[in-house]
Amino acid sequence: MSRRPLWLRPALGLAGVLALGALVAGCASSAAGSGPKLNWTYFFDTLFRPDDKIRFGIWLTLSIAILSQLIGVVLGTFAALGKMAKLRPIRWAANFYIWLFRGTPLVVQIVLFYFGLSVARIYGWPTLNLPFASIDGAIQAGVFALGVNEGAYFAEIVRAGILSIDPGQAEAGKALGMTYGLIMRRIVLPQAARVIVPPLGNEFNNMLKTTSLLVLISVPELYTIVNRKQGNAFAPFEFYLAAAVWYLLMTTIWSVIQSWIERRLAKGTAGAATGGPSLRERLFGGGPVPGDKLPVITGGR
Repeated sequence: MSRRPLWLRPALGLAGVLALGALVAGCASSAAGSGPKLNWTYFFDTLFRPDDKIRFGIWLTLSIAILSQLIGVVLGTFAALGKMAKLRPIRWAANFYIWLFRGTPLVVQIVLFYFGLSVARIYGWPTLNLPFASIDGAIQAGVFALGVNEGAYFAEIVRAGILSIDPGQAEAGKALGMTYGLIMRRIVLPQAARVIVPPLGNEFNNMLKTTSLLVLISVPELYTIVNRKQGNAFAPFEFYLAAAVWYLLMTTIWSVIQSWIERRLAKGTAGAATGGPSLRERLFGGGPVPGDKLPVITGGR
């Protein structure tokens, strides 16, 4: 297979951006000429002068994404270790968990946890009153569903990261009298983190956008608030476009943070001069081309 020139992918990305801009401009001009005029005040107010509801939606989106990702990291780590355990019951339990939550749609899991458990009287998700805040049952169910689903995907990322470490290092730890848990904490997992962090960052980027699915159970995150506002004003283009910009802003900021974390972890290792993909490559492509060495694992669905 012939290799594409290095300039081709950035050029294709730029062409795609220009085509998207032309499409948006064409839709706007068409709407202005043949239908109700767009009210750009809604767009600019949502973006530059957000009210309390929009600000709360953004804060809740970030909070849910962080909490769900933390739950996913913990569950995924234990599931990965369980899948590699010597005891069959532990391996079976870990495999069943991963099979179940990777094999069913997240949308179904969200509504099943919130509505299904309540109707079946298994758990009613009562309001959780904390000293600093009261957490509604729908928010609890949403965080739980997203976290449990994320753990099933993150388990495979952790397992791949552990398998990328030379087994001889674990054998050396055993020779020194270290327990399995100590070997994992002191030797294997710290080195595997360099392999795990890039796809973990990609998973969190995806989590920021996946929180929008909680509109199904009326969690007042960013998309739910914007959806209600556009319904009241019947301005879907202006409000949804503003929501898209907000999500793009959050994921872009996280991409900058992720790029910095990867450069820090890459110090002292092979390829530290580049420290992984640059921010431009992360946002617009232009990374490895066919024939290049690919990373050990990648994130995403």
